[in-house]
Amino acid sequence: MAVLIEAIHIKRKIVFEFENSPFVCLDSDITTPTARGGQTLVRLKMRNLLTSAVFEKTFKANDKFTEPDLELIPASYLYTDGDGSHFLDQESFETLTLNDEKIGNALDFLIEGALLQVHKYNGNPIGVQLPIFVELNVVYAEPGARSDSSSGGGTKLARLETGLEIRVPPFIKEGEKVKVTTETGEFSGRA
Repeated sequence: MAVLIEAIHIKRKIVFEFENSPFVCLDSDITTPTARGGQTLVRLKMRNLLTSAVFEKTFKANDKFTEPDLELIPASYLYTDGDGSHFLDQESFETLTLNDEKIGNALDFLIEGALLQVHKYNGNPIGVQLPIFVELNVVYAEPGARSDSSSGGGTKLARLETGLEIRVPPFIKEGEKVKVTTETGEFSGRA
């Protein structure tokens, strides 16, 4: 029997099934009525894991949802070609392929051999879950101005080995490895 989750217990990053599709909660807001007998309502901002569509919907606090048949499979990134992006399942050693729509902007953070998690829904790959941080090499960095110092303010543009361009502090040079936050795509420190 599937586990049931009440709407009032759905918080950020919880995965649930709604209208036969898996969703992840991005934000939740609980509204309690001031009048007696009023319904407690839960407003969920949620993303469909199959289509990546994001929307908000209001539910009664006691509405119930099932847990989706969703599993996270450890995988490594192999390559991308005309058929999509290919990953190696680290447990079964089968190749999993995701099309551009399902991969989203994840390729900005992936180099060959990178380890991550692949979402499988009902046995089919539907997306990836990146690590919180990735370490990437700087292949180009704008020259820093003379007035810039390692203690100082300002940022400059740097291009990483995946082609992603980010703002970095002035002291970062070509050839260095930097840590990037995958959620925001921002510089997080030297690696």
